[in-house]
Amino acid sequence: MKDLFVVTHTESVHHLEGRVGGWYDTGLSARGLADAEATAERLLALAGGRDVEIYSSDLRRASETAAAIARRFAQPVTETAALREISYGEAGGQPQAWLDARYRPAPDHDRLDHPCGIDGAETRRDVASRVFPFVDAVVARPCVTQIIVTHGFTLTLVMAAWMKVPIGATGFLSFPAKSGSITHLRQDDFFRNRAVVSLADVSHLKS
Repeated sequence: MKDLFVVTHTESVHHLEGRVGGWYDTGLSARGLADAEATAERLLALAGGRDVEIYSSDLRRASETAAAIARRFAQPVTETAALREISYGEAGGQPQAWLDARYRPAPDHDRLDHPCGIDGAETRRDVASRVFPFVDAVVARPCVTQIIVTHGFTLTLVMAAWMKVPIGATGFLSFPAKSGSITHLRQDDFFRNRAVVSLADVSHLKS
C-alpha cells in the first residue's frame, strides 16, 4: 500500500498578528513550534518505522513545521513553491480586516478564475495548476510512505490531485483543516483505490 500524509503547518506568527497569510512569510509561533514537534511524533508513530520522503511548501511556517518532522525521521526535506498557500497579492501581510473589506467571493458561475478583487492575487485555478503536477510527480515515485507539508487552502487541492479530481471540478471543493492537522491518504495495491483514512486529525495536539 502507498500512504500519503498531508500536514497543515502549525500556528504561525501571522495568526497571532491577525494578518493575512498567503505568501506573507512568517515563521511559527512558540505554540506552533511545540505543535510541530507533537505532529512529528504522531507521524513517526503512523509511519511505523518505514522510510519516508518529505515535501514542503517553501514558506517559513511550512518549512519550519517540516523541519521538525525531518528531525524525527532523520530525512531531508524537499521544499517547493508548488505547495505554497494561495497568494492574496497585495493583501498579504495586511490586517485581516483590510482584506475582508475588499475581497469579492467567487460567484457560482466563475469559481475557478474569479480574481477576487485583490491586485496580484491567485485564482483557484492558478493554485491547482501548480499543485496538481507536483502531487502527480510525488505519487508516481516508488517510495510508499510520503509526507507533504502545506497550507489550509492548498490542502484541498493536494487532496483533489491525489484523488484524481479534474481541476475543472474543484470549484466548490473544500476540506477545512486546522493548523497542525494530519490527513492520511492511502492507495491499496489490489484494487488501486485511493481512500481517505483520516481527515484533518488534530487529536495529537493540546487544545
